[in-house]
Amino acid sequence: MAFSNLVTDLPVKGKTYKFYDLTALNDPRYEKLPISIRYLLEAAVRYCDDFHVKKADVETILNWEEMQTAQAEIPFKPARVILQDFTGVPAVVDLAAMRDAVQQMGADPAKINPVCPVDLVIDHSVQVDAYGSLDALAKNQAIEFERNKERFNFLKWGSKAFDNLLIVPPGSGIVHQVNLEYLARTVFADKDNILYPDSVVGTDSHTTMIDGCGVLGWGVGGIEAEAVMLGQPISMVIPEVVGYELTGTLPSVATSTDLVLTITKNLRDLGVVGKFVEFFGEGCASLSIADRATIANMCPEYGATVGFFPVDKRTIDYLHQTGREEEMITRTEAYLRANNLFVDYADPNFRPNYTTVLKLDLSTIVPCVSGPKRPHDRVDLDKLHKEFNEGLGAKISFKGFGLKPEEISKSVKISVDGHDTHLEHGSVVISAITSCTNTSNPSVMLAAGLVARKAIKAGLKVPSFVKTSLSPGSGVVTKYLEASGLLPDLQKLGYHIAGYGCMTCIGNSGPLHEAVSAAIEENNLVVSGVLSGNRNFEGRIHPLVRANYLASPPLVVVYGLAGNVNKDIFNEPIGHNEQGNAVYFKDIWPSRDEIAEFEEKYVMPQFFKEVYETVETGSPEWQQLETPQVKLYPWDKASTYIKKVPFFENMTKELPKQSDIQSAYVLLNLGDSVTTDHISPAGNISKTSPAARFLASKGLSPKDFNTYGARRGNDEIMARGTFANIRLVNKLASKVGPQTTHVPSGEELDIFDAAERYQKEGHSVIILAGKEYGCGSSRDWAAKGPFLQGVKAVIAESFERIHRSNLIGMGIVPLQFTQGQNADSLGLTGKEQYSIEIPETLKAGDILKVHVSNGNSFDVLCRFDTEVELTYYRHGGILQYMIRKLIQ
Repeated sequence: MAFSNLVTDLPVKGKTYKFYDLTALNDPRYEKLPISIRYLLEAAVRYCDDFHVKKADVETILNWEEMQTAQAEIPFKPARVILQDFTGVPAVVDLAAMRDAVQQMGADPAKINPVCPVDLVIDHSVQVDAYGSLDALAKNQAIEFERNKERFNFLKWGSKAFDNLLIVPPGSGIVHQVNLEYLARTVFADKDNILYPDSVVGTDSHTTMIDGCGVLGWGVGGIEAEAVMLGQPISMVIPEVVGYELTGTLPSVATSTDLVLTITKNLRDLGVVGKFVEFFGEGCASLSIADRATIANMCPEYGATVGFFPVDKRTIDYLHQTGREEEMITRTEAYLRANNLFVDYADPNFRPNYTTVLKLDLSTIVPCVSGPKRPHDRVDLDKLHKEFNEGLGAKISFKGFGLKPEEISKSVKISVDGHDTHLEHGSVVISAITSCTNTSNPSVMLAAGLVARKAIKAGLKVPSFVKTSLSPGSGVVTKYLEASGLLPDLQKLGYHIAGYGCMTCIGNSGPLHEAVSAAIEENNLVVSGVLSGNRNFEGRIHPLVRANYLASPPLVVVYGLAGNVNKDIFNEPIGHNEQGNAVYFKDIWPSRDEIAEFEEKYVMPQFFKEVYETVETGSPEWQQLETPQVKLYPWDKASTYIKKVPFFENMTKELPKQSDIQSAYVLLNLGDSVTTDHISPAGNISKTSPAARFLASKGLSPKDFNTYGARRGNDEIMARGTFANIRLVNKLASKVGPQTTHVPSGEELDIFDAAERYQKEGHSVIILAGKEYGCGSSRDWAAKGPFLQGVKAVIAESFERIHRSNLIGMGIVPLQFTQGQNADSLGLTGKEQYSIEIPETLKAGDILKVHVSNGNSFDVLCRFDTEVELTYYRHGGILQYMIRKLIQ
């Protein structure tokens, strides 16, 4: 290796390790680099072979201050990959299909095998079917296995057929919390005792949560992650780094959730897409690792690549608290200190050179929520009722619901399990303590328990129409809630444990009570969900719940008790007890000191050890799964869950011929902030959808349809589920929903049916879109689905980072309107035909010409940002490139 002269011994308690000593570069630029950039530098130095990683790449990173705005491309090899099952199943399906393709081309299928550690946590399959009872957990886990046995069997096969693939079974917790508490290494020691920083890319956008404990990590597309598994470095543009200086301490009434929602808004306003954010300042020292992880988790919502907290003494304390081995902790601190990667946030002299610096005084944070349709739309808690009420009659937008004046005061009487009650606009029908963002944080989880205890003492109850659930991120949460005696208080209010998984935040909220559903649908009610999650896009949480607010776990309980978001939470009573006495917010809200006392007393290291000792064993149901001991997967043609993908059919060793896009029709004409939930929903399969018709043709009844997320291993269903979100707004459709106009005939069809007809007629299709196309969760099917529908290009005002990467990975061309232009400004209706010139000499960042059938033409920026991305495109996609590379 080019920098082997930097390898230095590091003695730690009688054992000698080795490491690449970056200080031995004797380069004054090193000490000025942000810590996150030093991590990129270390990986480049360690892997520098002047082939995959060149000395020039190392120099580019060292020269970060000059190169950060130059769009300079660098390679990065992360230490490991992490997956969850929604994205993990299609990744393993792809790998299995790649093995078949390699064998068909006469090469060894075993060449398709992860070369770096891959951890897959099954956490997205459990749904809130049962709730509000002690047996909810057992029932939901039993249903989860019944629904997903075939998927789980496939994943268990993968863990045996592929080396370096660890499966964490269902029921263990949420991927990011398990990563934080158990999987994260902080510093790796390889077989040669060489130490290096832990870094990870994951197929879930909230992989960034791990940045809270000093592990550099971010989300990538599933397709890109597969290439990393197979040894390919990530090609990335060296990022700008925003330094976010935190000062002061949080006031007693505020939580880390309030802090992160404020940070999310501030960074969204600044604009940090494609940038690193690195936190520093004495305020960081007052934040626990769980607090930092909460902030890092929401990184996709503020748009950055990472939200990084370098390792300090508090990180080391957290490793002790979570039961890591003493030897690992000792060598971790010794290595980081030796390489100047360890920080003291209280040291005013620690101030690397950042691109720009933002400041926040923690003492200014006030209680807040975000919503009703986007996670970065922060609302002060005392203004929520006013904003919601104004939004009811406002035109449909991110804040408005478009109700007629006569509809706004509507109230509907219903009976729920023998309790007479009424529903109105703002009624909280889902109150869920859920998601990795907050369930990893003992302070807010204990605060929720304390709110429940005080509410019970005050005589409050949760209204019967509220669907309550508690989804801990790991078994550790249950341990400390039990030890503190707060779990029974939560249960008395209906917050029984429903499962250990993502659940409500991913859209696995399960059905509402029939009377509630009927009242909403028949009366056009704008009801609400309040959840401690990180995503609240339209149609994601539940198709009938239009207003969804992200809140801290204690606020979830408060609003569950209040029963409506259209209430002045600080001045109106939360509710009344049986004696008719009013109970207010201040009566049930715990102080920060109370919460801290419980955390210090009941969050114990032994809980982490007890939970994670057996985490890889799984439940008896998991252990009983029997899988074939073969390297090539025996595909079952009758399966509606696992199917061999068609991406590699008829693939040859030679590159496919590149051609222009000729006379393409517009499949969809979309506006701003079209999310991956709009493109590839993960929730329930509508009974009237093309996917439902396909499943019915296979003899399945609606109760067995499961979700799109659970069926990501079957391309037939996922192609039909592409753009199937009932809240999709398409300018080529007469109403909101998953329809479009088939332009040649003028007929309005389901989007899949229109795409299928275009393909049969031999027509290519493209998509027109506005700003932030593909924002939200990292979903490879949001690119794979359009590919199977025949989409050749997307022309948008801007793209979300991961989704643009996924489009390229599937051979779809991402094109960007030039500054100040969009479909409307150019007078495009979407009913024209479009031809796009793609020259053989295409280079990254070229301007291309689009010719429209109405005689006009316009320029677009080709968003292949690097030469590597162009290479993937010329191969027809990243996986095709990997196959050809591995069989050379």
